[in-house]
Amino acid sequence: MYYGNKMDDKFVLKTLLWVFLLLGTTEVNGLRSFWRGKNFQPDTPSRFAAYTGSRMREVPDLWFEQQLDHNDPTNAATWKQRYYVNDQFFNATDTNAPVFLMIGGEGEATARWMHQGAWIHYAEKHGALCFQLEHRFYGKSHPTEDLSTASLAYLTSEQALADLAYFIAAMNEKYNLHPHRNRWIAFGGSYPGSLAAWLREKYPSLVHGSISSSGPLLAKIDFVEYFDTVTNSLARYSNDCVAAVRSSFQQLETLLKHMIGQRTLNDKFKLCDPVEKSIANPLDIASLFENIAGNFAGVVQYNKDNSPHSSFTIDEVCDVMMNQSIGAPVSRLAEVNSMLLKQSNVTCLDYVYDKSIQQLKNTSWTSPQANGMRQWTYQTCNEFGFYQTSNNVSSVFGDRFPVEYFVRQCADVYGARFGAESLARAVYRTNTNYGALDPATTNVLYVHGNIDPWHRLGLTESNDVHMPTILIDGTAHCANMYEPKDSDPPQLKQARLEIDTFITNLLAM
Repeated sequence: MYYGNKMDDKFVLKTLLWVFLLLGTTEVNGLRSFWRGKNFQPDTPSRFAAYTGSRMREVPDLWFEQQLDHNDPTNAATWKQRYYVNDQFFNATDTNAPVFLMIGGEGEATARWMHQGAWIHYAEKHGALCFQLEHRFYGKSHPTEDLSTASLAYLTSEQALADLAYFIAAMNEKYNLHPHRNRWIAFGGSYPGSLAAWLREKYPSLVHGSISSSGPLLAKIDFVEYFDTVTNSLARYSNDCVAAVRSSFQQLETLLKHMIGQRTLNDKFKLCDPVEKSIANPLDIASLFENIAGNFAGVVQYNKDNSPHSSFTIDEVCDVMMNQSIGAPVSRLAEVNSMLLKQSNVTCLDYVYDKSIQQLKNTSWTSPQANGMRQWTYQTCNEFGFYQTSNNVSSVFGDRFPVEYFVRQCADVYGARFGAESLARAVYRTNTNYGALDPATTNVLYVHGNIDPWHRLGLTESNDVHMPTILIDGTAHCANMYEPKDSDPPQLKQARLEIDTFITNLLAM
């Protein structure tokens, strides 16, 4: 399957040989998969209703003067980076009080996170001073006047790590902290989970240790394991569910072959544009299939974690897919699609490729895509890949959205130089720079859930005592970081106890 005349097949095949993530809540037509797995930034009251009261103090926006380019000492340009502080557990007279840092990621930081979540329980126990630093180019942290490709050149994980280092050094001075007594421990989930590990790796003199949750360490262009894990996670509920999903996608293919079937799909799947106008465009059809498959991916990734990203569970969508009273499997697939559209307050499924590209090319900070979509897409094209593909006709989700489809998007949004060759070099550089699944880290605890597809790119087992891991059976993306609940499964409760023990031991070193 071929997606455009700008791509040399030889280069595309080479990209598949390079070994190398928190969506998400925001979608731009058919390009949702770029942002699936985006940094979880809990921002809804329902998630934290159990942890309120005296701890819910107002946390104002604070601003740190940050360097624009840490790689060029001749560039004196600075900008204002947003951060939050919670000092309610901190005793300034305790010369050994720890400092906890929550790392922001590819979404807006939220003050609510300064009151709630598992890390706040750890902070209360250990008397920690808590900070959260918003990631450059996300939220209100705007280093440049726009989001042009030239401006986004300053958006890299390396620049973000240097931001954290400069921030730590400045806060040590501001709060009169001793770097060897007031030890910093970094926390992060999803992409920030990767940053938490890499921060300890690159700046061990500033950060004593890290808790890396659901962090992908291996940059990979063709992340075919993502939908493989989605399939396995659905199978945990029922193999009949997987069989129904497979049949539904096969029937979707069949309906696309005939005019009557195409018109049926327009109504069933609430398409914004009639599919018969797109049938000759493989990019539109790839977008359609990726969107529909993405419904299952989002549900699996955030399964039963009380996340704002999805209120539906694997159990619920599988119950629909196995409910023969709804009709044929493709009708059940359409019902799942309707459920997810309704949840997102979207009236129709917009899948046309060119619309998506035009929206993503908007470089204004006032654009809807400035909420993180344009920025994170750039990072995938320039550093990580992470493209969640399905490229085999025998797979559950078919072969309609292979890696070429995603690589094409990079060039179409950011320019021709962002192609297969540059992406291969970028991913190789990222893995060489950080060590991929063999990082040179100490004092880092890697935590994953085996329902979460992103654990396939993370460190889930290690023979090195300095790189301990926790793989939680039956939990999804960043589940260990959310507010503890009595109804949490025993293995999740145990994981949080082990994390606290790890922190206790770190602080005793």
